[in-house]
Amino acid sequence: MKAILTTISVALFATAAWAQDQTPSAPGAQVYFANLADGDTVQSPVTVVFGLSGMGVAPAGTEADNTGHHHLLINRPPLGQGEDGADEMLYGLPADDNHMHFGGGQTEVTLDLPAGQHTLQLVLGDAGHVPHSPPVVSEVITISVE
Repeated sequence: MKAILTTISVALFATAAWAQDQTPSAPGAQVYFANLADGDTVQSPVTVVFGLSGMGVAPAGTEADNTGHHHLLINRPPLGQGEDGADEMLYGLPADDNHMHFGGGQTEVTLDLPAGQHTLQLVLGDAGHVPHSPPVVSEVITISVE
């Protein structure tokens, strides 16, 4: 029993230490959609231009103060509110159809989205794809694709 409690204590301490090591964001930093707004109706393919103020863009793996790289969340709950919300805030964003990574420092993408409504949110990630603390995220917008 003592070994189990020790293991649990070590795991909790490691998790707390990891959270404290999150990369800080610059005060007032903002990420936003430079060419789209909530409620826009667009044609596919859709070009999405990422805007950022108060911080700089650098490729994934670059550890420099006040920098990060973009992630685009598509058709999923806002950052931190999904099924793995706590995990993505502490351990990094997954790479799948709903989480696009732009680790090369890209600032736009052209997407082939099917007709219908789609939600989009931008998230700035640090060198290891972990959101900064506090997170630099855009509002969630909904666009309609014709």
